[in-house]
Amino acid sequence: VQLQASGGGLVQAGGSLRLSCAASGITFDDYAIGWFRQAPGKEREVVSCIASTDGSTYSADSVKGRFTISLDFAKDTVYLQMNSLKPEDTADYYCRFQQRGDSYWGQGTLVTVSS
Repeated sequence: VQLQASGGGLVQAGGSLRLSCAASGITFDDYAIGWFRQAPGKEREVVSCIASTDGSTYSADSVKGRFTISLDFAKDTVYLQMNSLKPEDTADYYCRFQQRGDSYWGQGTLVTVSS
């Protein structure tokens, strides 16, 4: 499985960005895919994930009400719409794909939110 992430950039506080992560080489239709982030000097943390089987989602409390995850199943592409961005959202954002015990990571995409 290969993951191609895109969409990071520099934005002012209160602004919006949309991250995309396209998965290829998928063998089965049941998987979970989502976003993690890692700020300088901090551990990587989960942001939001979605299951392909039923569309159920999980989002960290810190992003609830601001970030929305969605999945285009036909394109095997996950999106993270990030609104009302805060400086504390600044981090490298990583896409992760999980399927039947295996995990794959995409390259990071940097999100910088200026105050």
